[in-house]
Amino acid sequence: MGVQTAPTLITSVQRAFRLMEAVGAHEGGAPAKRLARETGLPLATTYHLLRTLVHDGYVRRLDDGGFVIGDKLRTLESGSRDQALLARVRPTLAALRDELSAAYLTFYEEGEIRIVDIVDGPQAPRVDLWVGCEDAGHATALGKCVLRELDDDARHDYLSRHPLVDLTPRTVTRSDDLLRRLDSPTGSPLVADLEEYALGTACFAVPIHCGDRLGSLGISLPVARLARLARKDPHRELFRTHLVPTANRVSRHLSLTI
Repeated sequence: MGVQTAPTLITSVQRAFRLMEAVGAHEGGAPAKRLARETGLPLATTYHLLRTLVHDGYVRRLDDGGFVIGDKLRTLESGSRDQALLARVRPTLAALRDELSAAYLTFYEEGEIRIVDIVDGPQAPRVDLWVGCEDAGHATALGKCVLRELDDDARHDYLSRHPLVDLTPRTVTRSDDLLRRLDSPTGSPLVADLEEYALGTACFAVPIHCGDRLGSLGISLPVARLARLARKDPHRELFRTHLVPTANRVSRHLSLTI
């Protein structure tokens, strides 16, 4: 049996992490001298590390000279939670892909509609996202599904910041027309995009909810395949019986991660 050697460690990295742990232990902030005492670091080293951490956004200096955890670290923590969340719902999205077609998940965050996950495959390719969902919410089933769930103020705020660009001849480019369609009673949570985003592609989506968090779950498929499915199922029950139960499962999974 060979002799095991100790791993090579970067002392400066260890010191920085030790210092961030000390900063995080003081919710109201702590001065450099106190942090130096608690970590056992020389005061000069503490100042150098704090200066670097503040510059990169991992630590923030308060007006009274104390230090608290910065926004960059909180963003990393949030990203880690979102990764865990997506890992939890991805098997459900994969099952939807295998049953119907490429599956998409969006969240409405800070006034934007963002695709956070796509589960596709060789037999279920994703649509070519040549325009991001942030700028094409009016032309996608995913985006329209979110817009339909928003209140009037949030809707008008979104539309004031996002021109209804003409992506295909079928794209709705008038806000009053879009709002009228969103408010038309359908008796179904299903929202459709029939070649409004990309010619030759149809999309269907339903809303998902997790507390105050809003999003949408959808699929995309070629119009030619939709025509074949429609002959078998003219009332689109296939999409309702798959999308709605899947959205309910995703919402439950999301609720468990709060």
